[in-house]
Amino acid sequence: MLGGMARSLVIKATAGADSPERCAQAFTVAATAAAAGVDVSLWLTGESTWFALPGRAESFELPHSAPLGELLHVVLATGRVTACTQCAARRDIGTDDVIPGVRIAGAAVFVEEAMAEGAQALVY
Repeated sequence: MLGGMARSLVIKATAGADSPERCAQAFTVAATAAAAGVDVSLWLTGESTWFALPGRAESFELPHSAPLGELLHVVLATGRVTACTQCAARRDIGTDDVIPGVRIAGAAVFVEEAMAEGAQALVY
């Protein structure tokens, strides 16, 4: 725990393969925090929503970056991964399509997590 209070980190990834460095930064920070024991919630929005599908993170490549699939696995193992409801719907992604452990939820849940006591929200 940081500072004696239970802290959580809510990270919204808004980019995917369209902006690979920004995308990788979100996943890297989420996985690093999760590995350090921080309660992490990673939100996949916009083009990053595609990474809720099996195999998609593994196909992402960025020189000098940790493999996105491994980063996603770290977050899934200890934290939460959520695909945005509207973003998923726009891409015809349903609950039966996503990686086990990934939930689909909307803005109200994001706001609830981001506004929780001790929460820090980052948007990439």
